[in-house]
Amino acid sequence: MYIVETTILGVALHLIGGFASGSFYIPYKKVRGWAWESYWIAGGLVSWLIVPFVAAELTVPGYLQILRDADFGTLLWTYLFGVLWGIGGLTFGLTMRYLGLSLGMSIVLGLTSALGALIPPLYRDLFTDAADGTLSAMLTSTGGYWVLFGVFVSLIGIGLCGRAGVMKEREVPDETKFASVSEFSLSKGALVALISGVLSACFSYGISAGQPLAEAAVAHGANPLFQNNVTFMVIMWGGLTTNALWCLWLNRRNGTYRDYTDRGTPLLRNYLLVACAGTLWYLQFFFYGMGESRLHNDASSWVLHMSFIIIVSNCWGLYFREWQGTSQANRRVLLAGISVILLAIVNVGYGNYLN
Repeated sequence: MYIVETTILGVALHLIGGFASGSFYIPYKKVRGWAWESYWIAGGLVSWLIVPFVAAELTVPGYLQILRDADFGTLLWTYLFGVLWGIGGLTFGLTMRYLGLSLGMSIVLGLTSALGALIPPLYRDLFTDAADGTLSAMLTSTGGYWVLFGVFVSLIGIGLCGRAGVMKEREVPDETKFASVSEFSLSKGALVALISGVLSACFSYGISAGQPLAEAAVAHGANPLFQNNVTFMVIMWGGLTTNALWCLWLNRRNGTYRDYTDRGTPLLRNYLLVACAGTLWYLQFFFYGMGESRLHNDASSWVLHMSFIIIVSNCWGLYFREWQGTSQANRRVLLAGISVILLAIVNVGYGNYLN
């Protein structure tokens, strides 16, 4: 019974995290009078600096001492993966800007799901002496087979969602596309989605690199549910570095640094909206860390997280009428993709139960 309850709790926590991630960009859509780079970095200061600090302060006793005592190599690799993930996050924001929630999320997370789920276990096989959490260990257990099968099924569902997006672009006239996504560009969006999908998986690698920080957090008395919160701080610093350099450069080049004090815009409303977006952005990782601590499996946690994000983002895409003007066949493909992803979630959960 304990195993069942733990598995259900882990899946539920990933659902909450997926909802936060699939919803975070909505407040940005309501910002008025600011350039993209201005609201992106303003929200980023909340999600990559302020909220992670607050989360660690509330959940991890002695987190500053943990950072001071940590091995330099652990901090460096965790930070560097955060820098690469930051590029993925930066291009992720551009993907939403050019493709919208439904199509953008499906393309990006298809790559991120596969790479983030499979490369950490493969890394442990090739470069560590670990016996658990490796790809070879997954291939020698029934539960591991179910998890890997769930990853495969999830990719099929993600591919169907992407197929629905391509069908949409062929069916919908330009005026309808721009009504829901004001800066729609398939060519720009596809390029940044490819970059984002590959580099966003580095967040999963950063968690693996920062595992000694999580172990130290538990040793200092932190609840295992929150063991990754110190690791998240270091990853987020890397992400903030990348995004701040790029956005501040755009501010200077485009003259948009005035946005932050422009009284011709609804300043208070804009700051509240970006704070809300930034908080939602971080909460996905907060609940991801809690869910992963219950399931004890990188591959399953990552694919669950990605799958829930795709389901939520596609639901929001329907709500904001991003699929207005599409055929019934197009929408059936989208719904089929979402249904297959739900099936994958069941497979992954069952695999964890067996493990």
